[in-house]
Amino acid sequence: MLLAIDSGNTNVVFAIYDGEDCRVTWRCGNHPKRTADEYAVWLTQLLDLEGLASKDIDGAILASVVPEAKINLIQLCQQYLKCAPMLIDDPEVDLGLDIMLERPDHVGDDRIANAVAAYGRFGGPLIIVDFGTATTFDVIDAAGNYTGGIIAPGVNLSVEALYQAAARLPRISVEQPSSVIGKSTVPAMQSGVFWGYVGLIEGLIARITQEYGQELKAVATGGLAQIFTDATDSIEANDPDMTTRGLAQIYLRNAK
Repeated sequence: MLLAIDSGNTNVVFAIYDGEDCRVTWRCGNHPKRTADEYAVWLTQLLDLEGLASKDIDGAILASVVPEAKINLIQLCQQYLKCAPMLIDDPEVDLGLDIMLERPDHVGDDRIANAVAAYGRFGGPLIIVDFGTATTFDVIDAAGNYTGGIIAPGVNLSVEALYQAAARLPRISVEQPSSVIGKSTVPAMQSGVFWGYVGLIEGLIARITQEYGQELKAVATGGLAQIFTDATDSIEANDPDMTTRGLAQIYLRNAK
């Protein structure tokens, strides 16, 4: 079985794959000082709950946008799983796509994995909207190549900034309010955040489509993807396992 690890700015996602089928997914907060030993204790217990053991894992692949956490995750695989993880940023790894940018190495590992998985499932051209610490919009052409994108502040990041900067405003959860016009502070804030992001999503998808010159299918992934997908017709589908599935596909491509 394969362990696919997606180390993001907020969380680390661990997924166990049997071929291209995801058996289970776990996540924990991404704390760069967490050691390989700490990861191993946590992961071993979760494997046991699924009736699995570390010896059942015979391969690993790692995508990381947090350099400080990367070394400990590599050590986890080497010391406790007895395998060196395949790294997305290794130039020897065949991604199955071209990154058509001036600095291909500046594209996050997770965005590359998303491109592979989304193109494999939906074809192209398409826009991938990833609701993570940042909200990203990535454009994939008809041949599956990565052609560029947009990075905006994430929803939760904006909520936290609003709370931190305004003395009398409370911290709120991200959810769709019952009406657009708020009748008190919390509903007014929720409306501003939720419908403001819907406007951002629809506006950027429209502008990308106009500049690209043809229709693109928009698909979403990330923790808050579903509530925004339900609120707009601009996004056609939500795929919560997009990143780890892309990692599994890249691993299988290179293992062959």
